[in-house]
Amino acid sequence: MGAVPRAGRLAASLGVGSSGSPQTHSLFPLDIMSNGGDQRSQACAKPTFSEAQACAVVESVFGLKVSKIQPLPSYDDQNFHVCISRTKDTTGGPTEYVLKISNTESSKTPDLIEVQSHIIMFLQAAGFPTASVCRTKGDNITSLMSVDTGSEIKSYLVRLLTYLPGRPIAEIPIGPQLLYEIGGLAAKLDKTLEKFHHPKLRCLHRENFIWNLKNVPLLEKYLYALGQDQNCEIVKQVIRLFKDEVMSKLTHFRECINHGDLNDHNILIESSKSASGDAMYHISGILDFDDMSYGYYVFEVAITIMYMMIESKNPIQVGGHVLAGFESIIPLTPVERGALFLLVCSRFCQSLVMAAYSCQLHPENKEYLMITAKTGWKHLQQMFDMGQKAVEEIWFNTAKSYASGISM
Repeated sequence: MGAVPRAGRLAASLGVGSSGSPQTHSLFPLDIMSNGGDQRSQACAKPTFSEAQACAVVESVFGLKVSKIQPLPSYDDQNFHVCISRTKDTTGGPTEYVLKISNTESSKTPDLIEVQSHIIMFLQAAGFPTASVCRTKGDNITSLMSVDTGSEIKSYLVRLLTYLPGRPIAEIPIGPQLLYEIGGLAAKLDKTLEKFHHPKLRCLHRENFIWNLKNVPLLEKYLYALGQDQNCEIVKQVIRLFKDEVMSKLTHFRECINHGDLNDHNILIESSKSASGDAMYHISGILDFDDMSYGYYVFEVAITIMYMMIESKNPIQVGGHVLAGFESIIPLTPVERGALFLLVCSRFCQSLVMAAYSCQLHPENKEYLMITAKTGWKHLQQMFDMGQKAVEEIWFNTAKSYASGISM
């Protein structure tokens, strides 16, 4: 799974139908389904569907006529941008979709994907700009495909969702107002999900999920990917501080469901002209719900701050604007505020360590996987050099200025 290195994964996670049992299909040249096979060899295998195979999935499973298909960037899943031809059955409907093919490990958790699916539909009904689900010809939301690789049979869950308009905020300079709105969006997501109910909601208690912030100590087994340099020492220090200063405070944080991956490629924006002729941006899409899990409100704002820092020319200033937006909806408690600095550092460590680890597994994808590392190590070092007190002073004073009506 992933975080910042996943940053261009242009698809929200959708899931199985209301029955909870995905429809099953075989993909050429296969006529039999996998019975499990070697779990280790299947674990986290990234799909390698060709464009022709992806096209065949869309047409055979979802009943849509493909006019154009092309791959999209991805981390551990595989995504395709799909354009369809109009037919008498699709008149008036969308013409652009994203085909999302889950890796073999994610494909073994249909209950989790079902919950994620219902969350996305719940958020869309509540007014959030999330994708819509395209159902299969059998009226399911997902289909289980099996592929014969020659040496084994691998199974993948496939889903089709509408292609959301806009472009990633990574492509524009993000000013204070947009940062404030993104902070507010993060809080509204978590607050809205307080009202979400599902019989399989327990699936979001993902105890050993590497991307949940409470699992920062799990990074220790991946540190070898960094080698023995200064960066590794920083991460070791963050892990020690996390164990000493955060673990004991978790029971004092307010629990909620986290999106967990509001990075600068998972938030889309569209522009319009203001009365003065300047470009104005509004959020047009929220992508990638694969990292959803039970966490805490302070986790969501820390994750969002870290991601918004990545491409910023003034990264330390970012946190105050995001925090102000978040606290306009959900004010943090003193204990939560006191952990924020270390939680932002911890998310940097998660992303940077796992990017290095993934590069060892998939060296052919190094350029994409290392998106964060280009600036991430520099930002993390800057935070450490300044120290918690100095960074917090900037963040909290900026947030306070919004409350007084004078934004910095």
